[in-house]
Amino acid sequence: MKNIAYMAFAILGLIWGTNFIYMKWAVALISPSQIVLLRILFGFLPILIYALMTRALRWSHLRHAHHFLVMALLATDIYYFAFAKGTALLMSSVAGMLSGAIPLFTFVCALLFLREEPLTRRVAAGVALGFAGVLLIARPWATGVGGISLEGVAYMVLGSLSVGCSFVYAKRFITGLGISPVALCTYQIGLAVILMAAVTDLHGVGQLLQSPKAFLGLAVGLGLLGTGLAYIIYYFIVQRLGALAASSVTYIPPVVALLIGVFVANEPVHAVDLLAVGAILGGVYIVQSGRARAARPHTETAVSVSSKTCR
Repeated sequence: MKNIAYMAFAILGLIWGTNFIYMKWAVALISPSQIVLLRILFGFLPILIYALMTRALRWSHLRHAHHFLVMALLATDIYYFAFAKGTALLMSSVAGMLSGAIPLFTFVCALLFLREEPLTRRVAAGVALGFAGVLLIARPWATGVGGISLEGVAYMVLGSLSVGCSFVYAKRFITGLGISPVALCTYQIGLAVILMAAVTDLHGVGQLLQSPKAFLGLAVGLGLLGTGLAYIIYYFIVQRLGALAASSVTYIPPVVALLIGVFVANEPVHAVDLLAVGAILGGVYIVQSGRARAARPHTETAVSVSSKTCR
């Protein structure tokens, strides 16, 4: 059974790593908000079916609807919109590399708002190394042709901060509710669909059908696989390998996005880009290992929080 879990681990990393090229294809035809609406709509369907099959939903859960609403905003709508907007302004490989910094932003949010995270020298060095990698990708000193869109980087940072804050919110207000991750994710994505539908202008959304590649990438790649199936696979990995092992899947998507950007989208890659993604992933590793050494029981709890939200 562990071999199946490791195979699922690799599949999940591959699915999340392909998200950026799918967003890049779609954003050429429709707006970022339309991308998010369609993505979560197609992703919500398998999640809802799975929740109904497992009988995870309860009417009594509705008294916590205000918490689900906050999670829908932080961990879905704002997060997905910011990443779609950032991908529209950046190369897909660059956006994918920046997504590798999500664990760093999550730790910073936990440090600021939970005040329970141990800030050791090792952890501080890891955070510094990771953010140095983000700075190398942004390259604010490089202007003109070939420069990186700082607005695009800012959107990627906003998305990372949003999902980072969602983990903190989940730890403070949701983990003690005793609601299964299946139900939590169903409520979160369901409310996210309603919120996005209320604020999204659907004018021109039909243009997506002009490109079968873009439509399938959004509906199947981002929706059914990247949002729906990915969630189910993630919880399977958590059950089989544990939350700490499952959290390591964050190392795979930036590498996959980089390879797809280079070999599929023909995007240029420079030595500094490789150095930057190495710094980001190295920083994430140092932070995670440093937290595990400083407070392993607490780390297990903190990581399990992330398994209660949908990426």
